[in-house]
Amino acid sequence: MKKVEKKIELAGRTLTLTTGRLAEQADGAVLASYGETVVLATVVSKELEKELDYFPLTVDYQERLYAGGRIKGSKWVKREGRPTDEEILSGRLIDRSLRPLFPKTYKKEVQLIVTVLSVDFENDPSILATIAASAAISVSSVPWKGPVGVVRVGIKDGKPLVNPINSDLNLSDMDLIVSSTKNAVVMIEAGAKEVPEKQILEGIKFAQAESLKIISLIEDLTKEVGTKKEVFEEVKPPAKLVTQVKKLIDHKLESLVKGMATNEGGFMDFKDLVIAASENFEEEEKKFIPDIVNSLVKDFIREVTLKGKRADGRKHTEIRTLTSEVGVLPRTHGSAIFARGQTQVLTAATLGAPSLGQLLESAEGEEAKQYMHHYSMPPYATGETGRIGSPNRREIGHGALAERALIPVIPEEEIFPYAIRVVSEVMSSNGSTSMASVCGSTLSLMDAGVPLKAPVSGIAMGLIIEDEKNFAVLSDIMGLEDFNGDMDFKVAGTSKGITALQLDVKTLKLTPPILEEAFDQAKEGRNFILESILKTISQPRENVSSHAPKIKLIKIPVDKIGELIGPGGRNIKKIIAETGAEVDVKDDGSVFISALTSEAVKIGVASVEALTKDPAPGEIYEGVVKRVQPFGAFVEILPNREGLVHVSDISEDYVKDPADFMKVGDKVQVRVKGIDDLGRLNLSMVLDPSYDIRKEERTKEHQDQGPRRFERRDIDRRDRSRDFKGTKSGGPHFPTSRLLDQRKRR
Repeated sequence: MKKVEKKIELAGRTLTLTTGRLAEQADGAVLASYGETVVLATVVSKELEKELDYFPLTVDYQERLYAGGRIKGSKWVKREGRPTDEEILSGRLIDRSLRPLFPKTYKKEVQLIVTVLSVDFENDPSILATIAASAAISVSSVPWKGPVGVVRVGIKDGKPLVNPINSDLNLSDMDLIVSSTKNAVVMIEAGAKEVPEKQILEGIKFAQAESLKIISLIEDLTKEVGTKKEVFEEVKPPAKLVTQVKKLIDHKLESLVKGMATNEGGFMDFKDLVIAASENFEEEEKKFIPDIVNSLVKDFIREVTLKGKRADGRKHTEIRTLTSEVGVLPRTHGSAIFARGQTQVLTAATLGAPSLGQLLESAEGEEAKQYMHHYSMPPYATGETGRIGSPNRREIGHGALAERALIPVIPEEEIFPYAIRVVSEVMSSNGSTSMASVCGSTLSLMDAGVPLKAPVSGIAMGLIIEDEKNFAVLSDIMGLEDFNGDMDFKVAGTSKGITALQLDVKTLKLTPPILEEAFDQAKEGRNFILESILKTISQPRENVSSHAPKIKLIKIPVDKIGELIGPGGRNIKKIIAETGAEVDVKDDGSVFISALTSEAVKIGVASVEALTKDPAPGEIYEGVVKRVQPFGAFVEILPNREGLVHVSDISEDYVKDPADFMKVGDKVQVRVKGIDDLGRLNLSMVLDPSYDIRKEERTKEHQDQGPRRFERRDIDRRDRSRDFKGTKSGGPHFPTSRLLDQRKRR
């Protein structure tokens, strides 16, 4: 393959697509760069060893740590292991953007691998990866209805911003990703901070317009490469056979669909109908029967729905029966059950110390998560058997969507200093378990006493469309409508606005006016569900569960962190051992003290404050006498902080010897008089601050009097009290000049 390179300017940066440089044996390979972020996308198709009843497309997104100049933090394992949740979510983003454009009956195995080779910490590799994947399929021989353009939209100064760099995205109220062809939206992914529907719609239209530049770039690349697409003929059952099957089962379709809608028989009835219909045909014709029956069922559902009646008898805007309850599990910190029709989710919330948050490692660095949402859907939720093991891509994706919906309303760490983990256990599934998880999470978090900024509800919207005039937007779709419909549009938000979106389509007929109608209908449904939630629990509980840890956040000066930790962690280990509280210290001086009881937290806080506090003049402490000297005593008022109580500050009365008043180990109350330039503490056992003023006045008065007049009687008094040596006669000798010198020195 010859080397071809195409470039455009997009948002002030150069987007470059190159083919023919790497991976020459792949059916299609494109090296894409944006800024200094570089990804390689490859696609290969292969004949299947056995025919499958679905299109076998696999998409793998892999991020190399060397892309960001990093080595894995593990001491023993340095190779990248199983894909992280973020890698899986990026792979799903690519898959959902591209899959709708493949022929539904294409039976070759198609594998798309995207590898991140370089990251510049400003340009998101997942968006570039989707563009590269779209280009790789376009230049390959694999049949496809692309290309697709993908852009990210943020908000800056109230205006939409295409492909914002990470620093701008962190300040944006909206993170919107839109994949589209020239004429239709294919995929939407969004997280937002209660952004109104109107602003989201404007962002989608803006994204579509910007995507045209990317689509044009890929088309230019494809045209110059000149690869011919594989000729693919869709195998259809004979029209005569379709007519015959329809005559056999037409009268049974209504009862069959009703049973499938309510899960009363459903799949088994469908299977029995296929077997019964097959008995009337030859072996060569029997292989078409399942597809024919499935197609007839789908056509019946769509026809009935477009006439205004849904498979389960609901109106287009009608929500299924809602039930919810909280506090269902005795030992969890918060729990709830939320049910909508036959969809039921049990959600549990757990609170922990901030150190229990999740640390994410990627080529772009490390990131800590305070809020984590995990989703689990066992086989029994759909009445089936299956393997139990690690979460699959769908479970990871649904958990991430629910997490994104709640993040904007989770309180900041300074207000609620907890790590929060929510787990949604799907008990029964018949449509939109991810949105049921959002509702259940709101309930369980409020039950746990988490002060949410606002409650969040979610709803899944569907679409059945023939053309721009003949379509039906459906609220709260069930599984049957999801499978046979043209759109799965999940919307979560508060009463103020949207917090999360996810749109997947099976049609290229979705236009902005239809999407706008879906937004309006979803808002009504969300508010209806929110009212039901608030009837169960109207606001977060005032206190966290008695089984949850109690946590207190305090701030210390950054230069005190070393003192708190101590040599080899000695100080902090001592606090933990003595108080029973856990102490977590962050680089910004935030200290989190957590324990199972409030009393232990209180003691832990006092210990930390004592170790890091700077005494201030006027404060009174109970200290311990460490040393006693003739001129005063040294008293420890805080750990490793001593001050001097001068002999003149031990009492208001005259003190001849400090040892008469105290001994080492005594506890005494002292007042901080002041701190000198060297940081030394001057203390006083006279707690009344006015004593310092009186003492200063007496000292000044004494100084103002000057030295006393030397009189003979002073010498006589000294003569009577001292025995001078060195006299010749054995009697007293008065060295007058020497005595005067001594008095002057005093």
